[in-house]
Amino acid sequence: MFGIIGGSGLAKLAALQSPRRQVMRTPYGEPSGAITFGTLAGREVVFVARHGYGHTIAPHEINYRANIWALKELGVEGIFAVASVGGIRADLAPGTLVVPHQILDYTHSRASTFVERGASAVTHIDFTLPYTQRMRQRLLQGAGRAGETVLDGAVYACMQGPRLETAAEVDRLERDGADIIGMTGMPEATLAREIGLDYATLSVVVNHAAGRRDSKNQVELSQLGATLQQTMVRAVRVLEAAVVAEP
Repeated sequence: MFGIIGGSGLAKLAALQSPRRQVMRTPYGEPSGAITFGTLAGREVVFVARHGYGHTIAPHEINYRANIWALKELGVEGIFAVASVGGIRADLAPGTLVVPHQILDYTHSRASTFVERGASAVTHIDFTLPYTQRMRQRLLQGAGRAGETVLDGAVYACMQGPRLETAAEVDRLERDGADIIGMTGMPEATLAREIGLDYATLSVVVNHAAGRRDSKNQVELSQLGATLQQTMVRAVRVLEAAVVAEP
């Protein structure tokens, strides 16, 4: 059984068959919403809407620990996270799907670890490769099965949000090696690693980053909806194929 975390544009997974919801509580509080159980392409999955089912929770206010803990408690074997992003790299235009391979973390003041004061010992984790290769390969092979083009590899810069970046900040991120920009990739990925869950992200590019191409002077937020909706349909096709792929 896989867990799926949906971001902006994927507050509900309409492709789920026989859906049912369950309210869960964790030592870290309540997840973003009730957990939805169902089958996707004949495979049992559980789904949680990262921003809540009404998209009411801002990136910096998401209870990432409760979301990840709940999925672990349910016994998922791995997590597919879906996230909308802005594209910096020239080939990452709106409408592109990409499976990132690295993360840069620029967030702050988020509850970002399960290791807290009072633990029996300080615990370190290896985070050299932040995404699990097995899960990444499932997404890439799922894309092939679904006939969808998905780019392999990008450096995801996770920003604090909820505001978008300045053009100068995007310039800095590009110098740092970032290819795409989002607001929810951390601490989600590191929490999954801490708790022993395989994790990979399918990123949906919905706009050029600030200062780039048609976002040179302004990111037209009102125009993002159509791109997000159309591309998310393709993302769900990839997920349907990924849950049954055998990398």
